[in-house]
Amino acid sequence: MLEVRDLHAYYGKSHILHGVQLSVGAGEIVSLLGRNGVGRSTTIKAIMGMVDCEGSVKFGGEELLGHKTYAIAHKGLGYVPENRDIFPTLTVRQNLVLGEKRAQTPPRWRAEDMYEMFPRLKERADTLAGVLSGGEQQMLTLCRTLMGDPALVMIDEPTEGLAPKIVEQVANLFQEIRRRGVSILLVEQKLAIALDISERLYVMGHGRIVFEGAPRDVRGNAAMRKEWLEV
Repeated sequence: MLEVRDLHAYYGKSHILHGVQLSVGAGEIVSLLGRNGVGRSTTIKAIMGMVDCEGSVKFGGEELLGHKTYAIAHKGLGYVPENRDIFPTLTVRQNLVLGEKRAQTPPRWRAEDMYEMFPRLKERADTLAGVLSGGEQQMLTLCRTLMGDPALVMIDEPTEGLAPKIVEQVANLFQEIRRRGVSILLVEQKLAIALDISERLYVMGHGRIVFEGAPRDVRGNAAMRKEWLEV
């Protein structure tokens, strides 16, 4: 579904990504791991057309490089940023409605689905998003992206700062996303979550992919974890 080849990305004159290669298949959960500052978030932003880059990014066989971010989103790619980009002066309900896109077929997700998964959002449906807690804003950002009915959703550090109970709810939502036929590319700092829910994993170091494998390969490779993952 998603195929990234020889991807280089730049912030001004700074060369951040150096030939990144990765892929995500239909119905897969794939995690992108690594320490802070190695280029994980930049990889997702490059795929979404948000940074200067070169190489190849194909989605469903179609080249994305050179397209505007909004056009990439309309092709079926969803993006959940780390900074929880909600609309603070709009209500929870209004934020969800803004995530909807016109579709030829019935969408996979409705607001009722979001409220069922996260009852707290239903309780606060008419509350301004700007006064929500950090955890509630993270829920809202993820749910608003799903309202756009993406075929693949890229999620950047979704459990950062969340209480353990909410982390469990988010992990359950990932499994439900996959059950509904949506692929996930996950940037996650919590190794245990990535190992539990992913089919495959990539590890980044210094702007490059330094390891690719299954969760069992990461569990069984203490040297790799110590060099590239453990703080």
